[in-house]
Amino acid sequence: MLCALIMAGGKGTRFWPLSTAEKPKQFLKLISEDTMIQMTVKRLEKLIPIERIFIVTGKRYIDLVRAQLPNLPNRNIIIEPVAKNTAPCIALSAFHINKIYGDATIAVLPSDHLITDEENFLQVLNSAHEFVDKNKEAIVTIGVKPDRPEIGYGYINYSHIHCLINGYEVRSVKKFVEKPDLHKAKEYLKDGNYLWNGGMFIWKVANILRLTSQYLKNTFEVLSEIVATCEADYQRVLEEKYNNIDSISVDFGIMEKAKDIYVIPGEFGWDDVGNWEAAQRYMMKDCNDNVCMGNVKKFDCSNNIIISNGKPIVISGLQGIFVVESDDMIFVGKKDGMDSIRDIKMKI
Repeated sequence: MLCALIMAGGKGTRFWPLSTAEKPKQFLKLISEDTMIQMTVKRLEKLIPIERIFIVTGKRYIDLVRAQLPNLPNRNIIIEPVAKNTAPCIALSAFHINKIYGDATIAVLPSDHLITDEENFLQVLNSAHEFVDKNKEAIVTIGVKPDRPEIGYGYINYSHIHCLINGYEVRSVKKFVEKPDLHKAKEYLKDGNYLWNGGMFIWKVANILRLTSQYLKNTFEVLSEIVATCEADYQRVLEEKYNNIDSISVDFGIMEKAKDIYVIPGEFGWDDVGNWEAAQRYMMKDCNDNVCMGNVKKFDCSNNIIISNGKPIVISGLQGIFVVESDDMIFVGKKDGMDSIRDIKMKI
């Protein structure tokens, strides 16, 4: 049985001022009429029913999840009282899913990435599920074949072909490497044995809990105490004890230590849409290369990004600028400096 666990607790600060701590990137309509998390769920529903799709998020985002995903069962919203990075939230979710579905296979996925070839992606995901079902102590990650020397992503270094499943290569992982400088990124691209790490992992519930117990003993022990609590006291105990666990990423806490890790290379139009420059590649443009979202009127303009959050925005005779209206301010600047505006936030 395949379940999906979507991690939706990030703050998305790179898209400030549109993205805020109260409404981060995954809950925004950046490149579609759907929000990023709605796009992710709709994609997965073609393979996994909504009853087996789970969202792990911070308590401040519960209402946003419910509003944007009204068909998601309430039991499928897993709440982190405080952000503790990816390893604890995955382990907490594995305990939760285990109560409902036992030793299911869990596909752990980000909430805010773009995938254009959804059919191919779902075939890769299903193939990973089949492999893990037969190799219950294996972890499969989905790597993305790079087409440029990207310094914004981590990489997966792979080796020999372990097997083929449904025509897809399952390769052994040699190591995970952090975001490189440009020189290293060019070396990785030339080498041909490196993939972008998209943060997607497929593994059995029992394996997640076993590896957490082995490599993150304190986290496992605290979570075990929490989940053993009766339903009436669960929320209170969760709030009291969750801060005692280790704050660590799944990459550092488990992936860099575990054995039996495999990767399926994929080519399905993946992008983490991690900044404004990336988002612009996919935003709908008019014939003059203007991106307009919301209540916008333009006259004799080209190559602009104008995003209204409700108020009408009118521009005339402008080129190469952006105007972004957030809930509490309007930000204006040169379009080619858009990715630096989050640095200005500290000065306001």
